[in-house]
Amino acid sequence: MKEFYINLLSTEDDVQDFFMVKSIAIKLGSNKKQYLDLLLGDSTGEITAKKWDVADTELPSLNEIKTGDIVKLKAQVTEWNGMKQLKVLKVRKAVPQDAVAIEDYIKAAPEKPDDMLAFIEAAVAKMEDKELKALCERVLSDNHVKLLYYPAAVKNHHAEMAGLLYHMKRMIMMGEHFCEVYTNLNRDLVVTGVIIHDMEKMTEIEAEETGIATGYSFEGNLLGHLVQGVRTIDRLAEELGMGREKAIMLEHMILTHHYEPEYGSPKKPLFPEAEILHYLDIVDARMYDMEEALMGIDGGNFSEKVWTLDNRRLYKVKGE
Repeated sequence: MKEFYINLLSTEDDVQDFFMVKSIAIKLGSNKKQYLDLLLGDSTGEITAKKWDVADTELPSLNEIKTGDIVKLKAQVTEWNGMKQLKVLKVRKAVPQDAVAIEDYIKAAPEKPDDMLAFIEAAVAKMEDKELKALCERVLSDNHVKLLYYPAAVKNHHAEMAGLLYHMKRMIMMGEHFCEVYTNLNRDLVVTGVIIHDMEKMTEIEAEETGIATGYSFEGNLLGHLVQGVRTIDRLAEELGMGREKAIMLEHMILTHHYEPEYGSPKKPLFPEAEILHYLDIVDARMYDMEEALMGIDGGNFSEKVWTLDNRRLYKVKGE
């Protein structure tokens, strides 16, 4: 049974346990010595790890370790820049005799993928706009298999199995409530925006069926999911005979949901549904990051610094 879950590690721990490799590389330090740089994960989160001063004789066994492998390591929990990190003393690839349970190492959304997809399909079924409904049905159908496992990111928010579905579901839940409050919003347009805004992350990101993102695709590196998303909607709108105004509004929602140029959006939202899409996206991302940062923290204490939240250390209320 796994003993040292990442969200429970403290700097007082000496660790001997198994973890999943999220990324691995041999690098050269400022002292001109080789070191092993790892990102490790389990079902509770991720942690960086370093094995310093790697000798040439260690390279053959280390080079056998790939992304997605389970490794056993002996390490000390240290702190660097306010973040916990593992100082690796020994590491080896797991063997069949270790009999590890893979579910301990796959970080997954807290809801079943089939249930989340059914929720989203039900939201589409309620649409009154036939063009938007047809587009959403096509997008969900075309991406059915990948949606059941794809993460929403390589790192940071919703970087987990079925994380993209979880992100979409919670945004739709919020969006439908927003439409009840702000009655000027077009509910079908908001739901469609949620469904398409990150859909091309499934071509931007390369990921395995375990939900582990291994990097970015050729198009992902050169274009990114905003541009890829606009291209896809342009193609599908023509195939489905969608009106020009509606198609361009959808493309605008994709282009603007990051809001700022430094995050990839060349324009800011120019109609209410596009504006609300941005805030649905950012609220869900922030709430996810906060929930993750406070997982395993005792009430009355602060988390480590959270890079995605401007290096804030979050406080957990006593009694939670």
